[in-house]
Amino acid sequence: MPISNKFTIPTSANLLALPSDPNHKFYIAFISSIDPTTKQSWCPDVRAALPHIKAAFSSDDGPEVAFVEVGMRPEWKDPKNIYRINWNVHNVPTLVRYQRVDGEVRETGRLVEDEILNEKKLSGLVGGVSK
Repeated sequence: MPISNKFTIPTSANLLALPSDPNHKFYIAFISSIDPTTKQSWCPDVRAALPHIKAAFSSDDGPEVAFVEVGMRPEWKDPKNIYRINWNVHNVPTLVRYQRVDGEVRETGRLVEDEILNEKKLSGLVGGVSK
């Protein structure tokens, strides 16, 4: 299954180590951190979206998605949160597609919060429809 829970995220998208093939797609799902008490994401929107994201990336030959936790609620709410500043993520969950465009790593698609629950939109993003 092409889902990575142990992804080390660089400081910005242009530093993602993507192959030179412009057709190669890489996805990052920015999600809330796991609450140590409940053992679940603290964000109900993330809890609702995770099954949809996991299903979309469950095929062995499908594209790769990396899960990146943005922090616990107080850390996430901080306006200086690194994901807000360096990755332009202002809502969780956020699913972003990256590809090389003219040799540079670029964001080529994004779904936020309940857009991920829309099967048509999610299929379009994972299937390759550019934004």
